[in-house]
Amino acid sequence: MKAFLLIVMTFFSVAAHAVTLEELQQRFSQVPVLRAEFAQQRTISGMAQPLNSTGNLLIAQQQGLWWQQEKPFSLTLLLTENRMVQTMAGQEPQGVTAETNPQMFQFNSLLSALFHADRKVLEENFSLDFTDLGKGAWTLILTPKVSPLNRLFRRITLNGDTFLNNIDIDDMQGDATHIRFFNQKTTPATLTDAEKRHFAS
Repeated sequence: MKAFLLIVMTFFSVAAHAVTLEELQQRFSQVPVLRAEFAQQRTISGMAQPLNSTGNLLIAQQQGLWWQQEKPFSLTLLLTENRMVQTMAGQEPQGVTAETNPQMFQFNSLLSALFHADRKVLEENFSLDFTDLGKGAWTLILTPKVSPLNRLFRRITLNGDTFLNNIDIDDMQGDATHIRFFNQKTTPATLTDAEKRHFAS
């Protein structure tokens, strides 16, 4: 009977434990490599139909972020600490560095902060409204408070549980972007040879 009560008490203490932003940041920081698929939908004012795209995402804490859109056309975006390279099918890669375009790299660090739930970087740029939804689920609403973000975005909303599952972006032009992440994988914990070549290019 005592053992049964102990199990019940343990269950309820775990179930009642609220997720915090600090715990989320710690959890995400312990994932050296994350792979996922994404589906993105952009609703643009004045356009009757939304724009849909799909592809794959790779985040490596030591190397950066590799975004591979596959449909409706091929587009690759590579973000590292000091450079950004965009490659579209049939075109030469276009690259910028932190020195040539510092504003672009403000967005670069912001994007990394979103995926890593980096509270320090997020608080520098946004007012944060974090909510524990129960059963491990959470939502984080970011309201821009510094320029140029507050001239571009109304809010950015993140939703997830074990991983970041959705990003919703509402901009000042009345447009909206919804990105859904799925099939997230954290193994292998190191980059494969093929993945290393993404960041070496």
